[in-house]
Amino acid sequence: MVQTPRDVEGDVLLEGVTRRFGAVVALQDVTLRVAPREVVAVVGPSGCGKSTLLELVCGLQRVDAGTLTAGRAVLMPQRDLLLPWLDARDNAALPLRLAGTGKDAARAEAHTLLAELGLDGFERSRTWELSGGMRQRVAVARTLLSGAPILCLDEPFGALDAITRADAQAWLASILDRTPRTVLLVTHDVEEAAVLADRVIVLSPRPGHVVADLQVGVPRGPAGRSPTDPQIVAVRARALEALRGAMA
Repeated sequence: MVQTPRDVEGDVLLEGVTRRFGAVVALQDVTLRVAPREVVAVVGPSGCGKSTLLELVCGLQRVDAGTLTAGRAVLMPQRDLLLPWLDARDNAALPLRLAGTGKDAARAEAHTLLAELGLDGFERSRTWELSGGMRQRVAVARTLLSGAPILCLDEPFGALDAITRADAQAWLASILDRTPRTVLLVTHDVEEAAVLADRVIVLSPRPGHVVADLQVGVPRGPAGRSPTDPQIVAVRARALEALRGAMA
């Protein structure tokens, strides 16, 4: 087993990666490459190791077999984990402050990014004063301000209603267009995967392994993609077919 972190632009390479928890094999023989600035979505049934995969890439767990090579990565978990004693601006600025940036400079940078995410005027709001969609924007801002070249997003919009979720997908597409990063996105929504990603990886039931690697084939842009685009519809259908086949 070899696990090598590298502070590079943002490539991720897994070769034959297996992760076990006692007698339970969460991931088995996973081989996957994510190129710098590529957005890859991972879908699969519950318990197939999607979140484990992200934690491995971020160095929060270690592989039991195979090799994993990745640049510096940061994880945005399913819950926003905002600190209730800080306002939106200071929550977003937290990684800058931890890296040694002065308070005023960190707040100024956070203010600029929050404004880009549509939160101008809410910088001093406490977490309980923000809607679910606003909280997710603050959490995304905090993740982006970490400066890591690789973002691992674990169902970032899973708790949002359909309309808020569509808006969140649009502003994430916009921010990634302006400040490209390598992204691994775990989602249970196959349509979201096709709308946001360059490729969609389908994992089997546990032990999770790759059963499909689908190119979306529609360029990403600041306005995002339409879920009714024929190519998006086709990728969604192929991903669902792969999921059904793996679960049969």
